[in-house]
Amino acid sequence: QMQLVESGGGLVQAGGSLRLSCAASGRTFSSYAMGWVSQAPGKGREFVAGINWGGSSTYYADSVKGRFTLSRDNAKNTVYLQMNSLKLEDTAVYYCATRLSPIVVVTPTGYNYWGQGTQVTVSS
Repeated sequence: QMQLVESGGGLVQAGGSLRLSCAASGRTFSSYAMGWVSQAPGKGREFVAGINWGGSSTYYADSVKGRFTLSRDNAKNTVYLQMNSLKLEDTAVYYCATRLSPIVVVTPTGYNYWGQGTQVTVSS
């Protein structure tokens, strides 16, 4: 079991920035890849970004490449999603997730541990 708690969501104007955090507990965090998945109103969950166990490899959805940066601090059992140049279409609930594997998962259905989610709302 791994417990995941997200924070950092909120309301921001288009073009602004937010940093989401995900604090993990319960298992050896540094052994596992982590990911972020979003769910916009009325839509299914979509992969946003993933990072491998050591932080040396990151993967991004095309829609966020160049704007979002995923990083991790294994000493703090935390992953961070820096979101810059936010767009209206980034509005969603953002979930931190893991499959308890060292390899990044790029499909939402591949994850089996989820946080409760944090709301990001981008206004015009």
